[in-house]
Amino acid sequence: QVQLVESGGGLVQAGGSLRLSCAASDPNDDTITMGWFRQAPGAGREFVAAATWSGGSVRYADSVRGRFTISSAYTQNTVYLQMNTLKPEDTAVYYCAASRTFLGGQPMEIMSNYHSWGQGTQVTVSS
Repeated sequence: QVQLVESGGGLVQAGGSLRLSCAASDPNDDTITMGWFRQAPGAGREFVAAATWSGGSVRYADSVRGRFTISSAYTQNTVYLQMNTLKPEDTAVYYCAASRTFLGGQPMEIMSNYHSWGQGTQVTVSS
C-alpha cells in the first residue's frame, strides 16, 4: 500500500499563501486519483480538492475554488496544493489521500473512495 507524507504546513497570516506537498511512495500501488481533505478542530473531515495523475479530472470544494490549486508531478510521485488568499477558516489539519480508482465529479469528494491516507500537516491562518 502506498505511503503518503505531507509537508509544507505552517502558520501564515490571512491573505498569505502556502504550498502543501504530498510524496507518494510505492509506484507499484497503481494510484490514479489523489485528493486533499482537511479537518478543523471540532469538525469532521471535509473534501478540499482532487485530481487524477493525468490531470484529466480535477475537482474543488466551493469554499476553496479560485484560491487553491491542485497539481502533480507524476515523475516525482508528488501532488501539491497551492493555497492562496488564505482565510482563518482554512485553519485545519490537511490530509493527502490516494485512490486506485479513476474518479471524476462528486465521487472525488467521498473519503471511502480513497484507500491510503497521510498523517496530515497543520495549517494555521491568523487573522
